[in-house]
Amino acid sequence: MSKKSYNYMSLAGVNFANLSNHELRELAGKILAEKIHGISFSPYVEGQGPGSQIGEQQIRERLKLIQSNINWVRSFSCTEGNEQIPKIAQENGLNTMVGVWLNDDLANNELELANAIEIAQAGHVNILAVGNEVLLRGDLTEAQLIDYINRAKQALPNIEVGYVDAYFEFEDHPKVTEACDLILANCYPFWEGCPADYSLLYMKDMYRRAVRAGNGKRVIITETGWPNVGTAERGAVPSVDNAIKYFINAYLWAAEEDIEIFYFSSFDETWKVADEGDVGAYWGLWDKDGTLKYV
Repeated sequence: MSKKSYNYMSLAGVNFANLSNHELRELAGKILAEKIHGISFSPYVEGQGPGSQIGEQQIRERLKLIQSNINWVRSFSCTEGNEQIPKIAQENGLNTMVGVWLNDDLANNELELANAIEIAQAGHVNILAVGNEVLLRGDLTEAQLIDYINRAKQALPNIEVGYVDAYFEFEDHPKVTEACDLILANCYPFWEGCPADYSLLYMKDMYRRAVRAGNGKRVIITETGWPNVGTAERGAVPSVDNAIKYFINAYLWAAEEDIEIFYFSSFDETWKVADEGDVGAYWGLWDKDGTLKYV
């Protein structure tokens, strides 16, 4: 990633206490207008979720809402229509981090991996992410996961292949870390109960732990974010102001230290409530209808 001189760099270290909500929104808008590095993208609309079959037109419509504000798009799956995302994204000038969804459904894992390899061989993958939080969920063993990673690397020698998980899993599973070409770390101060005022310091520590675990490998923050509505997670409180400040802090830091961040996420997604509680529905920079929430 080459260094970029963002106009908003001059605002690094700004005292948010002196900014009104309107001024915070203006700053967030300026950051988005200059394009953030990337975003975690699911093309679902209200009433959909994993298991829904997604059509090409829907993907195009959802991407159109966000593509002018990002440089990269990260997908999560290569089945149920999601396999169309990389080609459509590249047609619209975006780079792609393509996700292979792995879990304890071994037959579906084979389909995911085969589709991902086909997509990459067609030239639509910049980075391949084999698995997402598989170890955190306990869906597969370390050996099973490494086998999927190695099979992808063998089939795609010219593509960077990594694995996405919480930053600490790369400390706890050095064999997985060694198998990856690069480290794809999820960093969520919110889910660890960190108060918003200390969240940037906390995320910096998460990132540095991933860097140490990677032992020289490139580290990308593949997910981070802050919800604007929902139940507090210990000291971490969802609110509009906290969400805006977290977003601004993350990207001022990213610009200052040349760090690649995929923000989580593109749209609010109601289906996530089943797994994460009420807060799960409100992580998007855009609401469920595709309207920017903080600008």
